[in-house]
Amino acid sequence: MNYNPPVTIDALISQAEEEHLYFKLIEQANKDFNLANEALDAPMDIFPFEFQHLVKDKIYKLLQHKFTEYLNLLYIIDVSEAEIKNLDGSDLMELAEQVAFLVLKREWQKVWFRNKY
Repeated sequence: MNYNPPVTIDALISQAEEEHLYFKLIEQANKDFNLANEALDAPMDIFPFEFQHLVKDKIYKLLQHKFTEYLNLLYIIDVSEAEIKNLDGSDLMELAEQVAFLVLKREWQKVWFRNKY
């Protein structure tokens, strides 16, 4: 089975749940946010909708108040710089949502590959 990157955040969560890796996704996100000294503190029993919002809200706050930490987080998670540069930054809430998807997409990729290989 080849890695098939999800095109929406809902597709990403569905893939993670179908492959029984949703908890691993939460663990990976918690781990990488902690490495960036910006704890996410997502509980393991968090619902997918709440998890998405937690990540989005965290990124929104970093964009607004802690831009250096935001950049550090993207670096630690290894989000594609090209994908970030392609985003429209005119609406901060929309930007936070798009970045949250890129962050979770990268975290999902890590979890998926670690589980498969």
